[in-house]
Amino acid sequence: MIIKDVKAIEILDSRGIPTLRTFVFLDDQTVGVSSIPSGASTGSHEALELRDGDKRRYFGKGVLRAIENVNDKIKKLIVGQKAEPEVIDKILIKEDGTKNKSFLGANAILCVSQSLVRAIALSRKIPLWRFISEYYSFKKTNFPRLMVNVVNGGKHANWNFDVQEFIISPQSNKPSKSLRIAAEIFHQIGKILKEKKLSVLVGDEGGFSPSLSDNEEVFELILEAADRLGYKNDTDFNLAIDAAASEFYQKGKYFFQKENCVLSGDELILYYKKLKDKYKVFSFEDPFAEDDWVNFSKFTSQISPSMVVGDDIYTTDPNLIKKGIDQKTTNAVLIKLNQIGTVLETVEAVKLAQKNNWHVIVSHRSGETEDPFIADFAYGVGADFIKSGSMSRSERLAKYNRLIEIENEL
Repeated sequence: MIIKDVKAIEILDSRGIPTLRTFVFLDDQTVGVSSIPSGASTGSHEALELRDGDKRRYFGKGVLRAIENVNDKIKKLIVGQKAEPEVIDKILIKEDGTKNKSFLGANAILCVSQSLVRAIALSRKIPLWRFISEYYSFKKTNFPRLMVNVVNGGKHANWNFDVQEFIISPQSNKPSKSLRIAAEIFHQIGKILKEKKLSVLVGDEGGFSPSLSDNEEVFELILEAADRLGYKNDTDFNLAIDAAASEFYQKGKYFFQKENCVLSGDELILYYKKLKDKYKVFSFEDPFAEDDWVNFSKFTSQISPSMVVGDDIYTTDPNLIKKGIDQKTTNAVLIKLNQIGTVLETVEAVKLAQKNNWHVIVSHRSGETEDPFIADFAYGVGADFIKSGSMSRSERLAKYNRLIEIENEL
C-alpha cells in the first residue's frame, strides 16, 4: 500500500478550542481519519502543541500553522511512500529535528501518525486494536480497568478543590459491567447533590464540580452514593485521585487553597497516607510536582502496594520513564499519545513500562474529541487501566463505548 494523499483541517475540541483532524488516503481508496486532543493541565516536558499565536483569531489558539505543516511539509515527505507506520513516524521525527517537536508541531505529527495506523487497519479489514497489537508485537491484549473521574477539581473545575480528579475504578475489567457500576454511582452522586441543593454542573472531563468544604467531603459524597446502591469500596470498586500537584506547587511548598494550608513534601506524604488509610485510596496520580523526584521516590517506597502514577513527571517520554525506573520514582505511568507526538514513541514508552512491571494507564486529555483511538490502543497494547473522563459528555463516553464494541467483537 502506498500513501496517496494527506489532508488536515481545523476542528474544535470539547472545550471549543481548535485542533486538527487529519485524513490519510491510501492507493486502495482507504481513508484513515483521526483527531488530536489537547490538555489543560500540561507537563513542561511535553512535546509542543503548535498554535498560531494570532490573538485576532481564536485568541491565539488557532492551528492553521500546524495544518499548513501537514498539508505542505509532511505531505511532500510521505505521499508516494509505502504505508509503513514505523518508517513514516521515523521520517517525521527526523524532519522535525527538535527535542519537543516544535518545528512541525506534535499535534501535526501525531494526527498523521494515528490516521495512518487507522487507514492500514481499515485497508486490511481488521479492528484497529488488532493491527496495533500485531504490528507492534504486543504479547497479549487486555481489557483495561476503567478509571472514571466522577468529581472534577483543580484547573479542570475553576479550583473548587485542590485535587484535580476524584476517581472510581470498578474492579471488574469487563467493560459492560464496569460501565454500569460507574454510571450508577455517577448518577447517584448527582441525585445526592440535588438533594443538598448543590450544583450538578460538570467540569472539563464530565465529572461533577460542586462547591464542597474540602477534599475529604468529596470522598464521603462518593461513598454515600455507592452505599445507597449497595456497592462497596475496595470490593466492587476502588478510589483514586489525580492530584495534579504541579498546579498547586510554589517554591518547594504545596499550597492547598481550599483547605487554607501550606505543606512540605513530607507533610503532603502524611496527608496522602491519611487518605489511603481512611478511604482506601489505591492510586495516586501526580501526587507531587513534575520535578519533585525526591518526594515521588520517597512516597512510592512508603505507600506500596498502592499505585503511584507519573504523568507530568514523565510526559510519555521513554527517556524520562527510564530515569523513573532507575530511581524507583513511581510504579505506574500515565500514557498520553499527544505528550510525545507519535504512535511509535508511545509504543516504546508502553513496552518499557511493561518490561519493568509497571502499571500502564492509557489516558485521554481534558480537551478531547470524539475519536476513540485510545480505546483500541489501550486494549491492543494490553494496558492495565484506561482514563477517559466521567459518565457524561459524548467525547468521553465514545472511548468507553468503543470498549463495549470490542467486548462484543465488533
